This record gives sequence, C-alpha cells and structure tokens, in this order.
Amino acid sequence: MPAISRFFGIVISMYHKDHLYPHFHARYGENEISVDIRTGSITGRFPPNASRLVREWLNLHRIELMENWRLAGTHQLLNPIAPLE
Repeated sequence: MPAISRFFGIVISMYHKDHLYPHFHARYGENEISVDIRTGSITGRFPPNASRLVREWLNLHRIELMENWRLAGTHQLLNPIAPLE
C-alpha cells in the first residue's frame, strides 16, 4: 500500500485495488481508519486528536486525493501529498 503522506506519526495510504467509494487509509500506531474523501466520514477507531488532524489534512488536499484515487484506479504511481504542518 503506497504511503502518500506522513505527519505527526500518521501515515496516509491508498490501495491500488480498492473498488469502493473514493477513500484513503490512515494508520497511527496500532490504529487504522478509512476516510471517505468526499464526506470525511471515518470508519474505524483513532484517537480524537489524530482524527482531527486527518480531517484537517483532508480538507486541505481533497482535490489532490481525488486525483490520486483516479490514478490508483488505473494502477499508476500515486503523487505524494504535502504533510500537515
């Protein structure tokens, strides 16, 4: 699973073979979530502060994430996305 961004111990990734709605995965320690790019809804469990950081990052990079989703669907290399600072 290619990592497309890392910040504050959070690793953001996308799978090339995912066929569901546009989403990405975030991992923080032993916790992993799936985040809907369009709505920001989260499936899984994350510490509240980490969830807030992921949503903030999503809001800054929604267009880039949708482009990566398109690339992943055609098995192309994904673009790195700037971390949250």
